[in-house]
Amino acid sequence: MKNIDLLIKNGTVFDGTGAEPFEADIGVAGDKIAFVIQNSKFKIQNPKKVIDAKGLAVSPGFIDTHAHSEFTLLADPRAEGKLLQGITTEINGNCGLSAAPLYNEAAEHRENDIKELKIKERWKTFGEYFRILEKKGIALNFLTLAGHGSIRASAVGYKDKRPGKIEMRKMQVLLKESINEGAAGLSTGLIYPPGIYSDTEELIELCKVIPPLRPPLERGGWGGGIYTSHMRSEGKNLIESIKEVIRIGKEADVRVHISHIKTSGKENWDKIDEAVGLIENARRKGIRITCDRYPYTASSTDLDTILPSWTYDGGTEKELRRLKNPEMREKIRKEILYEHPDSDYWKRVSVSSVSSQKNKWMEGKTLAFISGRINIKPVDALFKILVEEKLRADAIFLSMSEDNLKRFLSLPYVMIGSDSSARSRTGLTCKGKPHPRGFGSFPRFLGRYVRNKRLMSMTSAVHKITMLPARTFGINGRGVLKKGAFADIVVFDPERIIDRATFDKPFLKPEGIYYVIVNGLPEVWEGEITCATAGKILRSQGYLPR
Repeated sequence: MKNIDLLIKNGTVFDGTGAEPFEADIGVAGDKIAFVIQNSKFKIQNPKKVIDAKGLAVSPGFIDTHAHSEFTLLADPRAEGKLLQGITTEINGNCGLSAAPLYNEAAEHRENDIKELKIKERWKTFGEYFRILEKKGIALNFLTLAGHGSIRASAVGYKDKRPGKIEMRKMQVLLKESINEGAAGLSTGLIYPPGIYSDTEELIELCKVIPPLRPPLERGGWGGGIYTSHMRSEGKNLIESIKEVIRIGKEADVRVHISHIKTSGKENWDKIDEAVGLIENARRKGIRITCDRYPYTASSTDLDTILPSWTYDGGTEKELRRLKNPEMREKIRKEILYEHPDSDYWKRVSVSSVSSQKNKWMEGKTLAFISGRINIKPVDALFKILVEEKLRADAIFLSMSEDNLKRFLSLPYVMIGSDSSARSRTGLTCKGKPHPRGFGSFPRFLGRYVRNKRLMSMTSAVHKITMLPARTFGINGRGVLKKGAFADIVVFDPERIIDRATFDKPFLKPEGIYYVIVNGLPEVWEGEITCATAGKILRSQGYLPR
């Protein structure tokens, strides 16, 4: 037997396939699993490292199906928040926002994000970005989608218009180049500019560029690409938005995936039966549709998403000019108050991060509290913050049903996505009061919803966060514990695993996760970060010959 770098012995193995757990020893040589042996009768000679996993669960590394770490990983490759919750692979480039392509207005728009994180390098294509990321090193595996927002802003800008024939061709070329360089498909953010200006036909034509589904490849997984969507609405027009995703999947003949599926707003909670029915009927008809969800009833995004969509037209500077113009501001005010007539709405919106030092006191506070403190109405507090922060403010929105959350999590085609960037407990990425999902999603799912609330078996839950996302996003050789697979492994205590991060203290590490192995190297050892930076760029197969 070859030399073993790491031996994990006596563990209860959840192999990711959905099969019943079994006791076994796992040997790791280099970046691969050398063996998974039950009832081993021979002694491994001098393994370099040994983990005695007696009484612990051993599973494939968790796959975060919805991440936003494009820039934070360049600023800080440690990714502590992800590793400490057992994540070994992220799917990035979600909600239409990806690291590339960055041309023209797309590059200008993302410049503030890059500067704020003190990133010195600049790039335009995924190829250039990947080379920078590989040179710096990362702690987990990185797969990305190509963001429709990045592509549209590069080719069309932030104008509210339909792309002309030449612009549409540019978008198709940019998407094809991105896929050839390793992007796994296309993502959209249809509540954000410029994605908000697209129509269904534009998305169908772009999705026709995505490589078609192919049979399983050598190590499991699927070839071809995928279309993921932060839909146009997750509340009032939820049903229409799901129908749009299904239509795109059917007419473009592409796999489709709904990002952070939810029923947002109490008045929309009763739409869950129709929403689930639509998805399951589409699946029965052969539409390859899946979803992801984070295990919380609060969402988080840009504070200016409260504004009417027309205010975004033309980009940041024009949006700010509208907010500063008294007549425009009054029009915006009326539309917001019409959309949110309940005064309690402002008690459910908290500012999570701002850019300026003078407004740091607002982080973690509701708009109702902030408005009371500065003695103006909540909607005026909103305007004041957006203008003073030049739109660079994030917020947390309490808007979801716990019962609906549990139902979504229970669906066999719904995976777990943190919807967060990789952050660490110190340094450039440790700032503000971001959503606790960045440190808590996976242990919260396994501890609160699987162990305590018994939504499903631990076996099914592990499958949902390992092999299922690997198959869905075409990740070969990962998401399963078997000989020859890449050694992405988590060792945790199923009786103790739980999240500790809160909205007040979002950087607290979870409990019950002791070892996290990425490509054969320990990134977490006895509960502590090692800074091994063993992660790899995972590139899609692109346009392989049929």
